[in-house]
Amino acid sequence: MTQTPKAVMIFDGTCRFCRLWIGRWKEMLDEWVEFIPAQESGTRFPQVSSADLKGAVHLVLPDGKVLSGAHAVFQSLALAPGNGWLLRLYQKVPGVKPLSELAYRFVAGHRNFFEPVTLRLWGDSLELPTYRWTRWLFLRAVAVVYLIAFASLSTQVIGLVGENGILPVRSFLESFHQQAGNDAYRFAPTLVWFNASDAFLQFLCSAGVVCSVLLAAGVLQKPMAIVLWIFYFSLYTAGQDFLSFQWDILLLETGFLAIFLAPMNFLPRPSAEKSPHPLYIWLVRLLLFRLIFQSGVVKLASGDSCWRDLTALTYHYETQCIPTPLAWYAHLLPLWFQKFSAAMMFGVELFIPFLIFTPRRLRFAGAWAIIGFQLLIALTGNYTFFNLLTIVLCISLFDDRALRRLVPRSLRVGLQPRVVTGTGGRILRVAFASAMLALNAIHLVRLFVPWDSIPQIVFTAVRDTAPFNVVNSYGLFRVMTKTRPEVEVQGSNDGTNWRPYEFKYKAGDVMRPPPWVAPHQPRLDWQMWFAALSDYQNNPWFVNCCVRLLQGSPDVLALLEKNPFPELPPRYIRALLYEYHFTSRDERRSTGAVWKRELKGIYLPVITLRRN
Repeated sequence: MTQTPKAVMIFDGTCRFCRLWIGRWKEMLDEWVEFIPAQESGTRFPQVSSADLKGAVHLVLPDGKVLSGAHAVFQSLALAPGNGWLLRLYQKVPGVKPLSELAYRFVAGHRNFFEPVTLRLWGDSLELPTYRWTRWLFLRAVAVVYLIAFASLSTQVIGLVGENGILPVRSFLESFHQQAGNDAYRFAPTLVWFNASDAFLQFLCSAGVVCSVLLAAGVLQKPMAIVLWIFYFSLYTAGQDFLSFQWDILLLETGFLAIFLAPMNFLPRPSAEKSPHPLYIWLVRLLLFRLIFQSGVVKLASGDSCWRDLTALTYHYETQCIPTPLAWYAHLLPLWFQKFSAAMMFGVELFIPFLIFTPRRLRFAGAWAIIGFQLLIALTGNYTFFNLLTIVLCISLFDDRALRRLVPRSLRVGLQPRVVTGTGGRILRVAFASAMLALNAIHLVRLFVPWDSIPQIVFTAVRDTAPFNVVNSYGLFRVMTKTRPEVEVQGSNDGTNWRPYEFKYKAGDVMRPPPWVAPHQPRLDWQMWFAALSDYQNNPWFVNCCVRLLQGSPDVLALLEKNPFPELPPRYIRALLYEYHFTSRDERRSTGAVWKRELKGIYLPVITLRRN
């Protein structure tokens, strides 16, 4: 079989800057382009003069046509399948051609400057990045987060949404079906439609733990990623108010992308795995960008003055849901440090995310800045697996060369980087990536454009994909909570002597210091924090919880630290509203109390299941 002649690119072999970039192009184009230093070309290409070669690379096509400069670069890239769009951009879009040639001449004329810049930004090699180790570490880290999420929920799910729980999922689904008809299956998709029993809810959690371990072990990676997403999504829908948190949808979105990153192998065989397509890595990076950037934008867009004057952290440590023991110390830091910390936070959330799209060394710096920021947050607040999951997303910012030291030594030989990504399924891959990019763009545009100015087709796309949480909007602490109301639930048998129910982790006893609880999430404690910020009329689950206490539901009581009525449930239930503050140094030194509180009034009037 006659071999198709290659195009030939001639470059200045004495220029290190040129050799660096030619090395990268050679990895990409070796099958279609032959690369020859001008000093070795001899008389092979008389149509190219030595004077011309000093200022630009030249591409000699098989038909003898010669191109130079930016045109030669775009034409050579277009020889590889899938890169033709760059050449079309150069040829068809007005202004691109002259700007490209101008930029090329500028860089070519200042190679002595751009050589050290290139080395600083990319390192001593411009080899094409591979992501086999990136995927290896990312999938196992996602499996660990799934394991934590399923294990944490397994200890609570029956009390939260079981048959005798606070919000029984069976009643929720039946009511929703009565209202929405068959559309209920589309707007609330969950396996629990088939079985709403306590046993099945527990099965979903337990099976999720098992599948997480299998994914971490590298067994049936793509099937396990699919099953984990379906099971957690089913629990997310069934969980109602108790699984309405941003880290739940973040895990679903991350897990959805993990499905496409996971290799289709039955047993762990790292040596047989190809490098994942960079498109999937970039979709994970784009998720990380949205998560961090949106978190900063929503704070400024909210109009909350304490974000704009940088005083938000003077409230935050005291008023967040479940502080850590270090939050008390952070709250006492001087005002100038609190403002400095808030300014640094905005720097991380508004500027650092753009490093995701820069050369590798700047991207690495951005990754470490985000990782450090998440660790600092975790020191003062119990945000379940949110900080860990954000750090997991940062793995996508590293390539195989950067992660080599983190891969177990036993795998380094079998997991040597391979650039080959395969060419199958290109149309489906491009279609999927295009749809995901469009949804990402919509969620970013929503930060700056009101809904009523968005075309109907865009609104429909968001509405129809929203139930599946494949692309979401994020932004914690849009408005800073400046006080800390707390609800204390009390029971009584005579209506005179009241005994409080103690929760496991939320602020209650003023002598009990804040706990370390993350990455576990006590979901009832979290909801109690939200309930205190409103009233019981806007939190019907809270009334249901009190009814379960009157009934003595063991599943609900298991969510609490202490039941003050161990023999029989009380006759009456009420709830009081307190305002909590951290004590000062002198107050803690003299009393030993971490909190001080003031009674603000009745939160829930007395209720009973029995008539007097």
